[in-house]
Amino acid sequence: MKNKFFFFTFIFSLTLFAQKIPNGFVYVSDIDATIQSELRYLNASNFIGKTIDGYDDSCVIVTKETADALHKVQTILAKKGLSLKIFDAYRPQQAVNHFVKWAKVLNDTLMKHEYYPQVPKSELFKRGFIAEKSGHTRGSTVDLTIVDIKTGKELDMGSIYDFFGIESHPLYKNINERQKKNRLYLRKIMLDNNFNPYDNEWWHFTLRNEPFPETYFNFPVKK
Repeated sequence: MKNKFFFFTFIFSLTLFAQKIPNGFVYVSDIDATIQSELRYLNASNFIGKTIDGYDDSCVIVTKETADALHKVQTILAKKGLSLKIFDAYRPQQAVNHFVKWAKVLNDTLMKHEYYPQVPKSELFKRGFIAEKSGHTRGSTVDLTIVDIKTGKELDMGSIYDFFGIESHPLYKNINERQKKNRLYLRKIMLDNNFNPYDNEWWHFTLRNEPFPETYFNFPVKK
């Protein structure tokens, strides 16, 4: 009886401290647990080289409509032995603020060689790589790629995620035919399932008719 009491007390404590996300948002894993993720802003594998403010747990949060559309894409991919892999989805405003603050410190170039070798850090704002507002903060934008389920490897898209340069443009021509084919396949399957692409990033898609087109949220990425 004593052990049972402690068990229920533990469960209650977890529930008490669990985050209640706003109405209209869901955890992607609750809609489709097969969708893979690797939140780059939760660790140092990003263009800053540090964990980004507002990323507390490894969980993907989006609007319910976005999750449903992603589930449709995943169902199609699964039949071909493929899976979506999400790098970023809902992004709190505090994370965007972190990007802006970092961009103004011109001597912090820890990850320049990997993510922006040809772009002076002083021009990140001018060239549109960093901005004070992000569609991600509205909850219906996702950064993602496709993974081969059997090998666990990402399809070769011709550039790394979050690379600042023309090489990341979806229709960039100076890559091989396989890389072009992979980019076009990702683009087509997302377009066919109610997402709009972004001209500068092959990985970036926003749900058409997103439910919060003018609202920028700031709750943390947390379970």
